[in-house]
Amino acid sequence: MPQGPLFLLAIETSCDETAAAVLEGPRTPVRGVPRIRSSVVASQIGLHQRFGGVVPEIASRAHVTQFLPVVDEALRLAEVRLEELGAIAVATHPGLVGSLVVGLTVAKTLAMSLDIPLVAVDHLEGHLYACQLAYPDREVYPCVGLVVSGGHSSLYHCRGPLDCEPLGGTIDDAAGEAFDKVAAILGLGYPGGPEIERVARSGNPTAVKLPRSFLHDDRLAFSFSGLKTAVLYALGGINSRKPPSTETLDPAFVADLAASFQEAVVDVLVAKTRQAIEMTGLTKLGIGGGVAANTRFRERIKALAAKLGVELFIPPLSLCTDNAAMAGIAFEKLAIGDVAELDVDVQAGLVRPGRP
Repeated sequence: MPQGPLFLLAIETSCDETAAAVLEGPRTPVRGVPRIRSSVVASQIGLHQRFGGVVPEIASRAHVTQFLPVVDEALRLAEVRLEELGAIAVATHPGLVGSLVVGLTVAKTLAMSLDIPLVAVDHLEGHLYACQLAYPDREVYPCVGLVVSGGHSSLYHCRGPLDCEPLGGTIDDAAGEAFDKVAAILGLGYPGGPEIERVARSGNPTAVKLPRSFLHDDRLAFSFSGLKTAVLYALGGINSRKPPSTETLDPAFVADLAASFQEAVVDVLVAKTRQAIEMTGLTKLGIGGGVAANTRFRERIKALAAKLGVELFIPPLSLCTDNAAMAGIAFEKLAIGDVAELDVDVQAGLVRPGRP
């Protein structure tokens, strides 16, 4: 039986990021937080910018051309040879079907050729496990988990890394998707999150009155579609069915509208997170997903945690956006013998391309 640590290669292709990581952790059946040896992400932003959102066919084709260089680089940086790997992990759900299939095909091929275990992981559970990777000396679970990204805005009661019960989520647009669409409406760049945040710095977050769906409702649900429409109306697009030319927009008004939109999204995310904490009585909060990189959201969620006396776990920016290192949750599965057969398949999710 092999001695020493186990090296695991993780693969992530759920949407438009081709990512691979090498993690070092204990061999089964011992549990322990793995150490990230390398994490490589190849972005497709340049391919999708002119469309204002992710085009599934373009994303899956780009994964095909990028995965070999990305895997090679992850192994090189980790100083681990292919034959030293003890397991392969891959995100199989949720996500874009074509993109997921590329990653799973790579993972199956490597697992079969190297004769090592294959572990199928949940992309959303991985986002929350990024908190544990970021704080290896602290116990994150049990906690309220919030995943807020381009395709998901969901709250969970996380009893453990592999036991996350949904508490509620979006009924239409996810927060990140709304950021992308509003950025397109305002004539800003893609991805929308960083662009909205950049412009909002010089704006007044109270300048434009915008809706906050379900803010005072008891149910744990999000809805950002109406907020996106309200931004369109604020620009005078009610009768024309499309916003006015972005070339004629006053930059100061755009900044105010961006700041007001961002504040409305953050208000709802923070309010519903507070509601989930109070409902469950949990004293820990874990945050995951690309929108967790937003500075205003981080400020507000830290303030909420301090006010409620809740222990907050929020990863560094590199572990918020899609990456393969968060598939280190596979070590939790290996510890209980939960490995996948080679006929495992992908499951589609709610990651949707964005156009206003």
